[in-house]
Amino acid sequence: MVVLLVQDRAAGALWRGKMMDSSTCLILFVRDPVLGKVKTRLAVSIGDEQALRVYKLLLNHTHTITAGLNCTKYVYYADSVISVDLWDKGNFIKAVQSGNDLGERMFNAFQSAFDDGYKKVVIIGSDCFQLSTELIISAFDALNQYDAVIGPAEDGGYYLLGLKKLVPAIFKDKTWSTNSVCRDTIKDIESMNLSYKLLPILNDVDEAADLERSNILLSDN
Repeated sequence: MVVLLVQDRAAGALWRGKMMDSSTCLILFVRDPVLGKVKTRLAVSIGDEQALRVYKLLLNHTHTITAGLNCTKYVYYADSVISVDLWDKGNFIKAVQSGNDLGERMFNAFQSAFDDGYKKVVIIGSDCFQLSTELIISAFDALNQYDAVIGPAEDGGYYLLGLKKLVPAIFKDKTWSTNSVCRDTIKDIESMNLSYKLLPILNDVDEAADLERSNILLSDN
């Protein structure tokens, strides 16, 4: 039997410091943890069952680093809301993503948050095992000074995006899931003379090589 061995440096790192005000909103994009439907690139190397186990690990990590945040938190499912799952703990509001591609789905989520009156909105996915509570807090803090904040991923995408106003252009005309996404997003921001801050480059877990980079080890013992 294959055993999943994990060294989670961020486990238990809940935010209990300064309070964020009610104008801050965190959006989480997740997939329903269904066998054969998640981490398909990873599954090519380790199989569907192990890929699902890895994704559940990533979901639990994402929950751990966000549950203690004192802000409004929306968890957006890719397909359908799961009535009873880990997101029931930690004051998460459940919703379903809407749109024809990732850019449109993110745009709609940001638009909904800004329409509801939030002044600082940050979105993350559930693929980054290196992401921490402190980095999310630093993203919100950056929006006190900058128009946008971006967490670049090693694969050329981004693991975090924060805005303090809706910028439709950055969600359009992108080739999603390619190494040009973050670069093209920065170009859009710069073309509009908006200020931005870059967070540290982190690794998303999408392929087998990413497991070791993220300190996730698979063992047959």
